[in-house]
Amino acid sequence: MKGIILAAGEGKRLRPLTKDIPKSMVNFCGTTLLERQIEVMRKCEINDIIVITGYKAEKINITGINYSENKNFERTNMVETLFCAENELEDDVIVSYADIIYEKNVLENLIQSKEEISIVIDRKWKDYWRKRFDDPLKDAESLKIDAEGNISEIGQKVENIDEIQGQYIGLMKFDSKGVKILKEFYKKCKEEAENGRNVLNPNVEFEKSYMTDLLQGLISTGCKLKPVMIENGWLEFDSINDYHLYQKMYNEKNLSELINLEK
Repeated sequence: MKGIILAAGEGKRLRPLTKDIPKSMVNFCGTTLLERQIEVMRKCEINDIIVITGYKAEKINITGINYSENKNFERTNMVETLFCAENELEDDVIVSYADIIYEKNVLENLIQSKEEISIVIDRKWKDYWRKRFDDPLKDAESLKIDAEGNISEIGQKVENIDEIQGQYIGLMKFDSKGVKILKEFYKKCKEEAENGRNVLNPNVEFEKSYMTDLLQGLISTGCKLKPVMIENGWLEFDSINDYHLYQKMYNEKNLSELINLEK
């Protein structure tokens, strides 16, 4: 099994922390986000790790890691960043955003999933979102699970909080069959885009498609995306407000309400 970490983004909402470094290299509690992820992956015996860089790529130089680069990071999004390492998409693959950290048990639960495509979902997201936003619906996206236990909707804007059965955290696994499905679907969508039609998200150019657009597209073709349910145990560093909140909680010794950094 290998791990692919998507670390091409500029992290504008984390400025001034990201003025001279990529967001994956932001230091939190003595360790950068990227180094913490790599440490957790290695603890789970994932040693074949690929980091896809972009913004300030030269600032990421961690030994024992393989690198790909999204040279067009300013004009693309997560999907295109992932496929900058298309040659690494084989066998079983963990894919992770670079602006998150998570406990070892979160990754262990994902690794243990036997499904073709598995997506980590936080069912206790409301408690977490209430700490980050005055209105939990702000920045929250849809997540629905059908009667068979498959994800039926992901990444859409919603008006009713009761429609949200969890939050996607930016961590997923594709087994060898899932990888094949992913690559074939991406190729088909890219061919459609060359004819001027983005089937993933008609509101943006294909290169700007979000990862949730790709996942929803897979669902629409009949693919089974299985949730791996967790209850907190992770953090997303999306904005400078997030960073200040977590730092305050750490200083006040109550960050364990969301994550145990020792696990």
